Amino acid sequence: MQALKGKIAVVAGSTRGAGRGIAASLGEAGATVYCTGRSIRGQASDMNRIETIEETAELVTALGGVGIPIRVDHTVEADVQALFEQISKEQNGQLDVLVNNIWGGEQLTEWDKPFWEHSLSKGLIMQERAVKAHLITSFYGAPLMVRREKGLIIEVTDGIDYRYRGSLFYSLAKISPIHLAAAMAADLKPYGVSAVAVTPGFLRSEEMLEHFGVTEANWLDAVQSGKPQAEHFSQSETPYFIGRGIAALAASKNVLEKSGQVFPSWQLSDEFGISDVDGRQPHWGNYAREHGFL
Repeated sequence: MQALKGKIAVVAGSTRGAGRGIAASLGEAGATVYCTGRSIRGQASDMNRIETIEETAELVTALGGVGIPIRVDHTVEADVQALFEQISKEQNGQLDVLVNNIWGGEQLTEWDKPFWEHSLSKGLIMQERAVKAHLITSFYGAPLMVRREKGLIIEVTDGIDYRYRGSLFYSLAKISPIHLAAAMAADLKPYGVSAVAVTPGFLRSEEMLEHFGVTEANWLDAVQSGKPQAEHFSQSETPYFIGRGIAALAASKNVLEKSGQVFPSWQLSDEFGISDVDGRQPHWGNYAREHGFL
């Protein structure tokens, strides 16, 4: 079932969360995955988390792919340029999938504040990571695909539309990748290269598990925690759910027809028959509509 064997992928921002799940799932499908980010063993990023890109690369390899960790700050143009020069050299110019998942805004968003009271510096850093870094990465990655007239660029975001997301800075950071995908799709169409945006539902990331004081083994206990949003946690999904959906999308024969669109994890699950690693098929779309917030 290794539908991506022989394919070369980059997951920018694969240290943890959705990025790790996506990289691992591409590896599960047989791809060679360059796992990039700022956190390496012995040198954490300013987020001060324990996860590293080396761990992600090892997971990719353990699942059947080839994981290659490279420390890259995707807001630094020279880092990104060097990354794709290395990939071009090592893979004879081949790049099939580029996933823009740089985020790092978890500790920057100040919820329940109007934009003029929000920290401006934190808000601008969010744009630097979620917009500027994505632009720089696509700028240097796209030419490898254009030369071969094939490939897929994926913008990972939060949400499927342009509605307000509770903070101006957060909204701008998460809506922008949707338009990035649509605009890139228009420019790339003549060259046979696709670009789409994807979003998970309620993501059960490492940080979210810690927030609720649970582990993956007992995550459902969080529903009774009484913390904000806990009542919705039963509908959460692991990072592998969106990862497996992306792997299936990348392997599909009609991906060019989907270029420019936004795909939530639950739609990919419906279309490709994707299940999460625990066998569930959570459908955040249906759940959110039933509860009036989608």
